[in-house]
Amino acid sequence: MEDRVLRKLFLGFIQIHILHHAETEPIYGMWMLEELKHHGYNLSAGTLYPVLHTMEKEELLIREDRLVDGKIRKYYTITPLGAEVLDEARKKAYELFREISD
Repeated sequence: MEDRVLRKLFLGFIQIHILHHAETEPIYGMWMLEELKHHGYNLSAGTLYPVLHTMEKEELLIREDRLVDGKIRKYYTITPLGAEVLDEARKKAYELFREISD
């Protein structure tokens, strides 16, 4: 049960990471998996891609299909709504960090 609770909690952190990077430049799934791995999140593509699709449906990300090496790669960029959500998440994360680090 502890793993399930942590995964649910970390999902929010992962979504913040995705928004942060998608604000800086367009991202794609395999790159994001590697980036998250650097932060200690060991996700499979089967976990990440549904998150990206859900964030797209929620209009937090917009997708652009690009042809790369003969294959279609889906790039995601933050939307104005996603930027608002990220800004609010940053404020809440900062507030939480200050509270739990005192």
